[in-house]
Amino acid sequence: MVYDISALRKFVSPEIVFGAGSRRAVTNFASNFGARHVFLVSDPGVEKAGWVREIQELLVAAGIRVTVYTGVSANPKVEEVMTGAELYRSAGCDVIVAIGGGSPMDCAKGIGIVSAHGRNILEFEGVDTITIPSPPMILIPTTAGTSADVSQFAIISDPDRRFKFSIISKAVVPDVSLIDPEATETMDSYLTACTGVDAMVHAIEAFVSTGAGPLTDTNALEAIRLINRNLEPLVRNTADTALRERIMLASMQAGLAFSNAILGAVHAMSHSLGGYLDLPHGLCNALLLEHVVAYNFNSAEDRFRRVAEAMDIDTRGMSKPEVKKRLMGRIISLKQAVGLEARLAELGVTTSDIPYLSGFALQDPCIMTNPRKSSRRDVEVVYEEAL
Repeated sequence: MVYDISALRKFVSPEIVFGAGSRRAVTNFASNFGARHVFLVSDPGVEKAGWVREIQELLVAAGIRVTVYTGVSANPKVEEVMTGAELYRSAGCDVIVAIGGGSPMDCAKGIGIVSAHGRNILEFEGVDTITIPSPPMILIPTTAGTSADVSQFAIISDPDRRFKFSIISKAVVPDVSLIDPEATETMDSYLTACTGVDAMVHAIEAFVSTGAGPLTDTNALEAIRLINRNLEPLVRNTADTALRERIMLASMQAGLAFSNAILGAVHAMSHSLGGYLDLPHGLCNALLLEHVVAYNFNSAEDRFRRVAEAMDIDTRGMSKPEVKKRLMGRIISLKQAVGLEARLAELGVTTSDIPYLSGFALQDPCIMTNPRKSSRRDVEVVYEEAL
């Protein structure tokens, strides 16, 4: 019998504990890893919200020493990773815990890579470049959207190139993800919108990816349904705990989907854009989404029809052009409802920037699983449409 290896699919995931209060299990898992000295990674905003102190106090009460590192910016930079890794080494830490959004979690992944290898994080750009296991890692997300806590991605900004680069490897999947909807209570409506749309993009791109399969499809479609129905009311009422739990669940499912199916042109272009102008990742995704859907639609028509159905569009009897029109309309109306209506030009992008942005987008690994193969001019046109 001849096997088609291209049809095989893998699925990687951390150990996941989901539900209110799950963050408090951090001491049990740290102790199970034999932690004597935890390196706790976060950022100033999460520290100000009180989550860092809570986790630190829980660990100290369990007899575990803690070194806190909050020198992480909105888009974690090479220097921040290297500084954190040196502090991890000099303090004699043995387990990494990160609490925050995608930035602290990606930075923590980078710190783990550097502390294990003793080399610059820039050397690990790309796919499967890691040869030595990182220290045990526990991630606690405080936003519902990035899914860094379940993914095999780490995204780091290189200011010298003004570019975000990807590290993709099952070696950066954390050992444990403690997904606690209570930890998202300090998110404001704007951050809720940005991260929620980010999760929607994860799910859509994972479902239409050339790497999609039965192990990822169910997670992607359910994430789309949950976000479509619950993000708008949550942005209007960020105190609703039931809505927060549904969006947190959707974020987790979208993360499991894209971590294994990989992504597409939205993320390739967003990484380039965010690195160039130091913009929030979720916002970049939101501004590009419908334009990439329009570009990709004819290459994955049946898949996009199922995306439309997951967004509560009754496609029975619709022609393919009508499905495309209705899907794009729903995406735009969702963005408008949660306040993400800006154009790239409003954020400082000019026509002269587009060739530079396109060049880096084509180098991003996410472009490889986009359903439509892309030339440099193709990418330039999509950026131009988003201006």
